[in-house]
Amino acid sequence: MTNTAIPDRLMAVQAVRPVLSGAVTTGDRMAELAIGREFLPAYAKLQRRVQRAVDAAISKFAEHTHAGLHLEKLTGARDPNIRTIRIDQFYRGIVLSLGQQKYALLDVLPHDDAIAFAVSRRFTVNHALGVLEMRDQAGIEEFARTEPSASPSDRLFDHVSTAEFVRLGVDEDLIPLLRIIGTDQQLDSLDGRLPEMQLDVLRGLASGLPVQEVWAEIADRVVSGVDTEDLLTAARRTPERIAFVSGPVELAAILAHPFDVWRTFLHPTQRDVAYRETYSGPALVTGSAGTGKTVTGLHRAVFLAKRLPDGEKVLLTTFTRALADSLARQLHRLATEPAVRARIHVISVDKLAYEIVARGGKKVAVAESEVLDRLWEAAAKAGPTYLNRAGQVTTVSSAFLRREWEQVVLAQQLTSLEAYRDAPRKGRGEGLRAAQREQVWAAISAAERELTKRRLRTHTQLADDAATIARHSPAPYRHVIVDEGQDLHPAQWRLLRALVAPGPNDMFLLADPYQRIYDNHVSLTQLGIQVRGRTRRLTVNYRTTHEILDLSVKVLNGDAAIGLDDQGDTLRGYRSITRGGVPELVAQNSRDAEHEALIERVGTWLEQGVEPHAVGVAARTGQLVHTLTRILTEAHIPVADDKRGTDGVRVATMHRMKGLEFQCLAVVGLDAGVLPAPHALTSAAEDPHAHRQDLQRERCLLFVALTRARDVLYLSHSGTPSPLLPVRR
Repeated sequence: MTNTAIPDRLMAVQAVRPVLSGAVTTGDRMAELAIGREFLPAYAKLQRRVQRAVDAAISKFAEHTHAGLHLEKLTGARDPNIRTIRIDQFYRGIVLSLGQQKYALLDVLPHDDAIAFAVSRRFTVNHALGVLEMRDQAGIEEFARTEPSASPSDRLFDHVSTAEFVRLGVDEDLIPLLRIIGTDQQLDSLDGRLPEMQLDVLRGLASGLPVQEVWAEIADRVVSGVDTEDLLTAARRTPERIAFVSGPVELAAILAHPFDVWRTFLHPTQRDVAYRETYSGPALVTGSAGTGKTVTGLHRAVFLAKRLPDGEKVLLTTFTRALADSLARQLHRLATEPAVRARIHVISVDKLAYEIVARGGKKVAVAESEVLDRLWEAAAKAGPTYLNRAGQVTTVSSAFLRREWEQVVLAQQLTSLEAYRDAPRKGRGEGLRAAQREQVWAAISAAERELTKRRLRTHTQLADDAATIARHSPAPYRHVIVDEGQDLHPAQWRLLRALVAPGPNDMFLLADPYQRIYDNHVSLTQLGIQVRGRTRRLTVNYRTTHEILDLSVKVLNGDAAIGLDDQGDTLRGYRSITRGGVPELVAQNSRDAEHEALIERVGTWLEQGVEPHAVGVAARTGQLVHTLTRILTEAHIPVADDKRGTDGVRVATMHRMKGLEFQCLAVVGLDAGVLPAPHALTSAAEDPHAHRQDLQRERCLLFVALTRARDVLYLSHSGTPSPLLPVRR
């Protein structure tokens, strides 16, 4: 149960008629009960009987029975605006009076915990941003009494002046406290004590960001003329934190799935990006896992769709069908107006290409993976052999030929040996001499002819076919929004560019090169998509706890990544704003024992009140996923089945976890023989450079899987653990 709900993330529950009798109601003014954003996942963890009592307490606000709630002030409270209400015999709700008969329900805790929370917290208005903030005043006082002062040479913030702190929104009365801090551990101990936004600023400074870069992250949110006594205006100043519910039906729907609703909120930094009035051309938003790129893209889609007339469309697309389905579900929760949803076309880029080609009257048959595997194996057997630089006879693998075709030939639309002979092969390992290229081209051409003979096309080929059709047709979309852009092939980018006319707000692109799990290496500039000067980087992880993020980043091994704008990406300043438990790694003697432990762990999460769809189980291979699905089902644990439309625990490969997030996540089967996957690695003897790239891609895949966890991460293996795990064993 969390006790750190921040009231600047509020969801207001508005009655449909005047409520709260007596002094609380004046004239025809409606009273409101606002619900802290962090209370939503906390509500999901409450026992069902307590949830019912909370529902009843909220209903009393809307049914003229406020007097029965016993809204009480507390003796010794550090904030005169704090109240508590009785939920049941053991639980009390913590309420903040915002002024003008408006109240915020911040949390529901056992009686003694609620009293301790209420007397220790103080709520203030940030002097720079004008938002409502919470501080644990008692905790701050204790820190000041007990922490030793660092020596002048070791002080963490000695390089930051008082004026710079104040400009960045740090309360002036806290600055003497900051002057004694000498270590990151001391700063971490202030988590939950300092206001969240101010702690985020301090973590940015401590992570190595210059003052000016931290300022750039908040500059768009700075307001003038802040009244630091006006709590209600502060609560309303960021409207994306407040959803006005029309009545009890909508409120019941929200509380029925609180974890889902929690996911659709924006942090002010994300809102600045999503709700910018105009980008003069394509805009690129980067940021690693958990920084809110997807939800930012969803809000951007709704923002643009609301301004369109009926009949015009926003395209919201991504790499896979599973991700597109996830976007559609989140969009349905975010865009409550049917007319707005109707203007947003959510579809995977592969399905979109298929439909465009099919509508053009061309008969379409997509080559299955098994067919392609056999085709390239045959091409390799009949393909090139040559002497390498060591004088040894070398053959190329089917994987090499397929990747050369996809990443060089199709990526650059090469149609002749002459073009291939001169083409750059960036990211493709060791160079090929002219004679070698001739042999490789002959093998690739033979495979292409076989595909044509069978009247088959790959999704990549269909993307280029669709792009050709789109270039000769009126642009069907006013705006295009792309999620998970780092995994799209150049052919898919050519299609997307052709689907929207160049101009303001034409393309809004979301990508993270550290989550690239396929071979595609793209330069948007070379594809006619100019984002220079319109790139924004998100650095704060709002999903994953500090402990989970720390483990996940170590998986990447410190290797740098190149972004879609041809610039080197960085994880500098990438940090989490929440704390939690340390991820658990469990070693078992056998796969059966590992499965039994998984059943017990997932069952415990469900017994604790975690919603089934907020639980995920990830594995490297489809075969292992099939086994896990079976053993969980046999243990009477509900497992999600998209084909049947049934809800439950999501069990999927690491690839299919892309773009999803879970309150609790188990990543299993982390054995040395499974991860990295042997079939995914080019032999180091065949191509050392490609081998290193493949290994890094497996690291990125594990990074993607681990960062799907929000609160709890459980890892397991049987036998020798994967060498990609950074955990000490």
